[in-house]
Amino acid sequence: MKTLEVIFWTALFIVFYSYLGYGILLYIIIKLRRILGIAKPFSGNDDYEPEVTLFVAAYNEKDYVDEKVKNSFSLAYPKDKVHHVWVTDGSDDGTPDILRNYEGLDVYHEDARGGKIGAMNRGMKFVKTPIVIFSDGNTTLGENSIQEIVNLFKDPKVGCVSGEKRIINKDADAAAGAGEGIYWKYESTLKKWDAELYSVVGAAGELFAIRTELWQEVEKDTLLDDFIISLRVAMSGHTIQYNPEAYAIETASANVKEELKRKIRISAGGIQSVVRLRSLLNVFKYGTLSFQYISHRVLRWTLTPLLLLCIIPINFLLAYNSGMNIQNIYTLLFYGQILFYAAALLGWFLENRKIKIKILFIPYYFFIMNLSVYLGFRRYLKGSQSVNWARAKRGV
Repeated sequence: MKTLEVIFWTALFIVFYSYLGYGILLYIIIKLRRILGIAKPFSGNDDYEPEVTLFVAAYNEKDYVDEKVKNSFSLAYPKDKVHHVWVTDGSDDGTPDILRNYEGLDVYHEDARGGKIGAMNRGMKFVKTPIVIFSDGNTTLGENSIQEIVNLFKDPKVGCVSGEKRIINKDADAAAGAGEGIYWKYESTLKKWDAELYSVVGAAGELFAIRTELWQEVEKDTLLDDFIISLRVAMSGHTIQYNPEAYAIETASANVKEELKRKIRISAGGIQSVVRLRSLLNVFKYGTLSFQYISHRVLRWTLTPLLLLCIIPINFLLAYNSGMNIQNIYTLLFYGQILFYAAALLGWFLENRKIKIKILFIPYYFFIMNLSVYLGFRRYLKGSQSVNWARAKRGV
């Protein structure tokens, strides 16, 4: 039993650390750095206002094109310094034709569908500005997003800037909206602290920017293009910074089924990324960046979901050995797990019956997140996750 106890507490610590412990540790480190005055913001280049390219890779976006283009033209940055590049990949819904009706857009269309990363690799050949800003066709940007991104590039050490993904939450939103919104708020906080410590660990594809000179063509089968692109910039010795004042808005997934579809793709891409960026696991070479990468990303995509599954039977054996005494810590933890997963099951039950009790959607969303890792890992092993767009349906 002693061996089981060691395994149990080790597994429980890793699970806790990957979801909450790392955040707590980051908070403590950041507070200490502020007290000691270690972190000093870069203050040079006040007149830095370079030309930028707003780059959108699109596939069948006819329902969003007009709103997206109008939003792009309305952003608060000198108009003569913003170049608009749209790369359409296999679109057959008239998206390229709609785009060509607008003056000031460079539209590069190709009938063959090669996935988003294929479009990005192709389109980057037409980018001539020092900064390129990537954004999705179905998101709208905050008015000052370009300026807020450029401000961080004043520091020559910064190679990539990630904006914030904001989920529109409505009272009518179900588990997908409630869970996704809460998750992104927590992630936003972690990103702020990551950036203050050293570097964000990956950018959000809805809105991020890099120095064009740091662009590296990405493998055609890449699933998480934003993650791979941004971390390779960080691996080159630059940092990824985060500015929540630069933000992209989109609605939550229409339902949990659609959110699961999205999460499975992300999980398959996460496993692929861990394999492809395996050199970043070397803390002796990459130091703080490796520590942040392992703590914030790798554990969630690999070890933690497996440990969550293993903890339940080990916990039961330890509780059973104690006679299921309610005053025993193992018994309490076992019943706590049962209660948590029962709440997730109830969240699923209520979701299917359109009953909104959002507190139950948190354990449900947590369960869906970890289930997606197993399903994504299976897809990765089978090589069945397509690189082509399979965007989840969004709420209205």
